[in-house]
Amino acid sequence: MNSKTTDIAHDLTPFFTVYKDGTIKRHLGSPFMPAPQNLNGVSSKDVVISSDPKVTARIFLPESLTQGEKLPVLVYIHGGGFSYFYTPYALALASNCNVMVVSVDYRLAPENPIPACYDDSWEALKWVVSHASGSGPEPWVNEHADFGRLFLVGDSAGANISHTMATWASVKGLESGVKISGMILVHPFFGNDKPDKLWNYCCSEETGLDDPKLNPAANPSLLAKLGCNKVLISTAENDFLRRRGWRYYEALKKSEWKGEVKIVETKGMGHVFHLFDPNCEEAGSLMKLIASFIKDDKFHSLL
Repeated sequence: MNSKTTDIAHDLTPFFTVYKDGTIKRHLGSPFMPAPQNLNGVSSKDVVISSDPKVTARIFLPESLTQGEKLPVLVYIHGGGFSYFYTPYALALASNCNVMVVSVDYRLAPENPIPACYDDSWEALKWVVSHASGSGPEPWVNEHADFGRLFLVGDSAGANISHTMATWASVKGLESGVKISGMILVHPFFGNDKPDKLWNYCCSEETGLDDPKLNPAANPSLLAKLGCNKVLISTAENDFLRRRGWRYYEALKKSEWKGEVKIVETKGMGHVFHLFDPNCEEAGSLMKLIASFIKDDKFHSLL
């Protein structure tokens, strides 16, 4: 037997492996690199959300803007099993949808157990909204953010976190009466009434199968308080999480939530295919769908 195999304490492949000496090896993602000054017609910069704990975000802004021009704001929450960071898709959203994107760099599990990622994402959302008066700490957001068009976007675990942010926005409230216009959940990770190995390992304590962060469908009264007017859910036919996305959709429709929800499934594709093959035809179709969702005030005409 391979001696390295015997040194494994916890195997959470494909996300990470924890060895008995405490070493954590991530199998996906890439090391953090400073924001590029300009790429594909999009400028970016890194900003500090909080110093203690340290939480940062990366802002992406199309360079074609005129002075004072306002754009929709997407608070993008990445997935990756709560455990690794990436931003290329956030840049693609800014470029293709002509929006400002604020990509949240929350503290990663398992070094920072759940609920750190939720707490950090909430601080980032509040930081963005603190600019609604035009006097926030970041000039880009003050000058170019349209807070009448504020969206939450996330894929996989990031979609899970986005849902909780929309719920907290309703329950806790946001500064200046700002409301979330809509939410986009791409291949969302939610619970399904069975123990989840990744979730249980990443949590700081046992939360149970009905934790509203893990399993929104088990909490219809809280689900009904979702703080946005419209939701777009994207699933993929060959995604191992496909059924969980549909379960969330069905639960949201049955709840007393007053908004409108649509679900779209991509045939023949697997989990987060748009990240692994961003240039494929199906990824292009998904991007166009997201752009339409953001721009279309008459949601019923989207599909």
